[in-house]
Amino acid sequence: MFKSLIRATAAFGTAALLSTSALAAGDLVITFDDLNPDKKAAFEAAVEAFKKANPDINVTANNGDREAHKNTIRNALQNDAPDVITWYPGNRMGPFVDAGLFADISDLWASDENLKGNFNAIKPTMSRDGKQWGVPYSYYQWGVYYRKDIYDKLSLKEPATWDELLANCDKMKEAGVTPFTIGTKFLWTAAGVFDYLNLRTNGYEVHNDLTAGKIKYSDPKIKATFANWKEMIERCSFVKNHATMSWQDAIAPFAKGDAAMYVMGNFSVGQYKDAGLKDEQIDFFPFPKIADVPRAEEAPADAFFIPAKAKNIENAKKFLSFIATAEIQGTWNKAIGQLPPNAAAEINKDDKFIVEGMETVSTAAGLAQFYDRDAPAAMAKAGMEGFQKFMLDTSTLDEVLANLDRVQAEVYK
Repeated sequence: MFKSLIRATAAFGTAALLSTSALAAGDLVITFDDLNPDKKAAFEAAVEAFKKANPDINVTANNGDREAHKNTIRNALQNDAPDVITWYPGNRMGPFVDAGLFADISDLWASDENLKGNFNAIKPTMSRDGKQWGVPYSYYQWGVYYRKDIYDKLSLKEPATWDELLANCDKMKEAGVTPFTIGTKFLWTAAGVFDYLNLRTNGYEVHNDLTAGKIKYSDPKIKATFANWKEMIERCSFVKNHATMSWQDAIAPFAKGDAAMYVMGNFSVGQYKDAGLKDEQIDFFPFPKIADVPRAEEAPADAFFIPAKAKNIENAKKFLSFIATAEIQGTWNKAIGQLPPNAAAEINKDDKFIVEGMETVSTAAGLAQFYDRDAPAAMAKAGMEGFQKFMLDTSTLDEVLANLDRVQAEVYK
């Protein structure tokens, strides 16, 4: 798999190699942030492919722990910055953009054929102040994973609307099946449910305005989101004791058939199979429509950025352009089981979840980066604590909203 990533550079041809060797050598320092074996190997293969295509560039590639990277990136950007660094799109890149710590690469987006024509779905989340600030290398879809065999047994169809989902929940409960599993011990899973309810109730712009601190949590629009969540909790219901379970723990009732649906990201599919479920027992559908708003999706992305203090900006842009190619994006994401942001890249057509995921995100009106990426860390922590509290006791809504308004006023002042 990874050798094919290196072979993908053949598309650039001998002429490309000659043209790069004719240029001044120069250096390139890259900082990556994922030590998971498959993602580490995919990154290293992409770097080797770039080095083969650009033999006169001296590349230094560093990789480290993702959580540690979150704590050290600001210091790295302000001091001895690398030439390329990984971070997240959307509001999560906002503080570094606003502080002048990321380089504006709008010129690259305007001139590179791949970026101009094949990244339309994800371009908005890479943009701020009308400019582009990074190049994504991978993303993945969220949605509703469900037990197809349970659906078939109960003669249910994939719901396209909120009312259809609620009607399905009624039939599941009559059959003794809990509609939704979830594990909120580590909080972020509740944020996924909140995001989808908010995206379907109010749309993409309201999601962005809320996570950017432009509207309050007590705003009527957000109260409408919680009203729908209350209906989901009462009419559908989630597994009991979810606050004591991790997202992996919550797979057990799903695998046993005690629960039929899971609002989750595509990274979870392998875990379902590890729990004993067969491919034909699992399927996927986008979170159903609630209000008449354009359909946006949760599709967290990972991207490369160029620090404003980078020493080798032209080589950095060359690397980002290389990473944007369909060949590299396709092979990289086949290797890690995710989606290539380049719409022209090949996907693993033997994986039905990847096929459905690509169709879901490529036709979306907007791609949210997930609540705890789009909101500042302090706001995200308080928000997710509030979401879990509400799920455990919906009568706490006024208390939860008042606290989130208070935290928001502090965080965004």
